[in-house]
Amino acid sequence: MAESEVILTEDGRKKLEAELEELRQVRRKEVADKIREALSFGDAWENPEYETAKREQAFVEGRIRTLEFLLRNGRVVAKGTAPDIITVGSRVHLRDVETGEILEYTIVGAGEADPLANRISCHAPVAKAILGKKPGERVSVRAPAGAILYEILAINPPEAQVS
Repeated sequence: MAESEVILTEDGRKKLEAELEELRQVRRKEVADKIREALSFGDAWENPEYETAKREQAFVEGRIRTLEFLLRNGRVVAKGTAPDIITVGSRVHLRDVETGEILEYTIVGAGEADPLANRISCHAPVAKAILGKKPGERVSVRAPAGAILYEILAINPPEAQVS
């Protein structure tokens, strides 16, 4: 991983810290127990339980390193001074001008993105187009199927963020 700054919301930082604590204090021990149990079945060579436990250990250790990187390089975004301007952490209501579909997104740092929960990265095309904008403004977002025109309907300001 390249050493670079990571944008986080305060809520996102807390979630990453909680996940890291869970991995260090609970999951590591559980995986170590699985490895010990698998070794009790005999030689590690050609032992599927051992191989599975070692893969799980590699995943847990990799996730720990990723979380440490995100937290070490994370910058918690400051609460915007103008509550009517979209910033990282804002929950935004958009209307697709062509279809009339209403969309709601929360703009978050890349490490916090969860499209299934409508949490989009500040680096996503929609987020880039609306950051710094206000309700009533229209933005065009380039998509594979062509440009999509959105109208910004409302903004819920970032919640409890500190710099």
